[in-house]
Amino acid sequence: MFLTLRQQSQKTKGAPNIALADFVAPVESGKQDYMGAFCVTTGFGVDEKAAEFEKEHDDYNSIMAKALGDRFAEAFAEYLHEKVRKEIWGYASDEHLSNQELIKEAYEGIRPAPGYPACPDHLEKNTIWQLLDVENKIGVTLTESLAMWPAASVSGYYFANPQSKYFGLGKIKEDQVADYAQRRNISLHEATKWLNPNIAD
Repeated sequence: MFLTLRQQSQKTKGAPNIALADFVAPVESGKQDYMGAFCVTTGFGVDEKAAEFEKEHDDYNSIMAKALGDRFAEAFAEYLHEKVRKEIWGYASDEHLSNQELIKEAYEGIRPAPGYPACPDHLEKNTIWQLLDVENKIGVTLTESLAMWPAASVSGYYFANPQSKYFGLGKIKEDQVADYAQRRNISLHEATKWLNPNIAD
């Protein structure tokens, strides 16, 4: 089960405090709805290639090898999202966007990633890894701090809701941290450790 966090900052009148869960139809609506998850990588061999350049004291090409790996991983994630929109789920089968429109994310639906502004909770990666059997299927592993290895990897969720959008969670209060710890079945101390950058002073 995926867990989300809700904005708690003061908003202008009429503006809701949103959570990613708002982009999935509630059970009581009677509507059948979906969300997806993914992990892609282009990182195998990148560290080795970068190390070869470093051995030759070629820092520029070492940095470029890593940067290219990262860019290819993002491009792979973007390509897979397009396949989901136009073919696999097919909710935007008639989508025809220019490169500029794709860069501006003018498409319908979003692919937020654990650790980013809308869902800063890195622990959600564990759920994705279990759901997709990521390590066995494609060999991408999680470090103790839940960084992905190889580094040139991208993981996240798919939301098809046309109203879904990227947003920043911002600062949350201790009541939500305590609720989150209970939902995740971890101690308040551990929840505070993972969510600390987002906890209001």
